[in-house]
Amino acid sequence: MTQDATTRTAPAAGQVEDDLEQVVRTGGQLAAAMNGVLQGKPEVVRTSIIVLLAEGHLLIEDVPGVGKTMLAKALARSIDASVHRIQFTPDLLPSDITGVSIFNQDQRRFEFRPGAIFANVVVGDEINRASPKAQSALLESMEERQVTVDGQTYPLPDPFIIMATQNPVEMEGTYPLPEAQRDRFMARVSVGYPEPASEVAMLDQHGASSPLEDLQPVTDAARMARVIAAVRRVHAAEAVRQYVVDLATATRRHPQIRLGASPRATLHLLRASRARAALNRRDHVLPDDVQAVAGTVLAHRLLLTSEAQMARQSPSTLVSEILQRTRVPGAATPRTAR
Repeated sequence: MTQDATTRTAPAAGQVEDDLEQVVRTGGQLAAAMNGVLQGKPEVVRTSIIVLLAEGHLLIEDVPGVGKTMLAKALARSIDASVHRIQFTPDLLPSDITGVSIFNQDQRRFEFRPGAIFANVVVGDEINRASPKAQSALLESMEERQVTVDGQTYPLPDPFIIMATQNPVEMEGTYPLPEAQRDRFMARVSVGYPEPASEVAMLDQHGASSPLEDLQPVTDAARMARVIAAVRRVHAAEAVRQYVVDLATATRRHPQIRLGASPRATLHLLRASRARAALNRRDHVLPDDVQAVAGTVLAHRLLLTSEAQMARQSPSTLVSEILQRTRVPGAATPRTAR
């Protein structure tokens, strides 16, 4: 697992302000472009941008037809970078994703033909309709940002993000994602049905043509790399880092949770908190940042006990309960997450 460095050379105050300004400006431009396509879902759009800035991957789960693929494609088209789409189907092969070595008759040697995973932004549509074997082809690329084929390792481009959509597991023709793969997604969001007013606006805007056709890039891969580097430099005090660990530990000790948050989840929670702090023009992480992203970062990784499932508990509810019970740095008593 990639280590998140906590000791860095402190940049000058003016440089910090410039970096934060660039983060806020880029985030605002991405949000404006995406909100023009996805009506009435600003929080979902903001979470997507946070995951992008935090170098994570996003899982978009909901029923068909609510705009999951639209959200992923809107983010992809907002960035002037390489974009590939993978349509996950039951007959998809791992080599379709990672690539394959083909023997060149003229040169008498094998040549590597890159698969669809070799792009800055990868849109994985209906990821849980592919077989577990094809799903597992993403594991190395999601964690190590590389692909190994026939013993040869190939690095993936930078920046790199996978935005995958999936239907709920009770839908026909779906395969549940393995725990190891769910844990590699930094966050999971649910688009949900739009408000009536937003749906009316959608009918007006999408009736004649798709707004994606008119969406122009607002940034490029090089600028995104600089912005992501600025997010890495956002300071997280020792007390905040301990708070992140305390939340993860609480999920492992909760009597209704069979499998709690992994150390990778702890790292993802801190990175997402840094990205939210930077978008709010702060060079340091607050507990409020951790609380704001905890639900989307932790809930999809938790496995509940059979008793909790029978009681119709949800991982999101238990994360909210843990946030209320865990002492916040600088507070005398635990407080409810904002």
